[in-house]
Amino acid sequence: MKRRSSSRRPASKRPASPRAPRDAELTHLDRRGAARMVDVSRKKVTRRRAMASAWVHLAPATLRRIVTGKMPKGDVFAVARLAGIAAAKRTPDVIPLCHVLPLDAVEITLEPISAKTVCIRATAVARARTGVEMEALVAVSAAALALYDMCKAVDRGIVIGPIRLDEKSGGQSGNWKRPRIT
Repeated sequence: MKRRSSSRRPASKRPASPRAPRDAELTHLDRRGAARMVDVSRKKVTRRRAMASAWVHLAPATLRRIVTGKMPKGDVFAVARLAGIAAAKRTPDVIPLCHVLPLDAVEITLEPISAKTVCIRATAVARARTGVEMEALVAVSAAALALYDMCKAVDRGIVIGPIRLDEKSGGQSGNWKRPRIT
């Protein structure tokens, strides 16, 4: 007897996303609802750029130790920056349906924005047929996890989040920027 996967639903029975327009096509699903890699071979190569951020909340004493270079494992920001860059380059290895992209640049910044919060930002750039949003998001996620790993011996209460896309440019869908909340 052939087993049918419970994740495969006919396209007509899939619930609509509350944020997506009703006629939006889910490009990573085939007609049967099975996951697939999108064929981008007919798209034009254009400059793609994406910026993402992650927030890391930690004890003020931990952040003081990071800034003054007194963490037992060494330079926390340098290790987190390198982890983010390395992760961006390996995005298709951890996100199965992502295309392998020739990244032209990945920049990671880590900035204390209060006595207990670090903002990590990543910018990914490529000339490709598909966007670099996932590369930027994976970069900030890995940088935040590396920061946690470097600090966990002195602060187990670290919280990571939110992680979000802040803006993107290039491609058929054009430019997008997260609206500022006032």
